[in-house]
Amino acid sequence: MKKKILESSFVRKISGIRLFSYLSSHPLFGKLFNYEMISYVLCGAATTAVNYAVYFLVRVFFPADYGILIAQVIAWIVAVLFAYVVNKVFVFDSPGWDRVTLFKEFIPFLTARLLSFGFDTLFVYVTVGILDWNEPLMKILSNIFVLLANYFASKYIIFKKKPEEKQP
Repeated sequence: MKKKILESSFVRKISGIRLFSYLSSHPLFGKLFNYEMISYVLCGAATTAVNYAVYFLVRVFFPADYGILIAQVIAWIVAVLFAYVVNKVFVFDSPGWDRVTLFKEFIPFLTARLLSFGFDTLFVYVTVGILDWNEPLMKILSNIFVLLANYFASKYIIFKKKPEEKQP
C-alpha cells in the first residue's frame, strides 16, 4: 500500500514542489517530514473530521447538556474504528488481518484510545459543560493533545515493527 501511495501521481506532484523537497532533505525537518509522519497527520486530520462530523451531528439530535456526553461517546467509537483501519493500512503498513494480529494490535490500540478518550471527554466536559468555554475551540485543543499522544502510542507500542520487519 505504501509503495502504491508513494508512486501515485498526487505524491509525485507534491514531491516536485520546491518547499517539499527542501523540507524532506533538511537535517531537522527531514526527520519529521517523512511518509509516516505526513500520512499520520493526514489520517489524523481525517479521523478528527470524522470525530467532529459525528459529534456535531449527534449534538443536533441531543442539544441538552447531557448531549455533550452522548455525542462524545458516539463520535469516539466511530473515530476509533476509522483510525484503526487507516493507521493500520496507510500509516504503519501493518499487513496482517488474521485474528491473532488483530487481537495483538486492536487491544492496545483500543486501550490507548480509551485513555485518550478519558482525557478528551473530561477536558470537553469541564471546559464546555462546566466552564462554558468555546465548544469548537475546546474540541480542537483536546484533539491536538489526543493526536500527539496517540501517535507515540501507535508508533512505539501498537504497530511497532519487529527488527526483521523494518524496511530500509
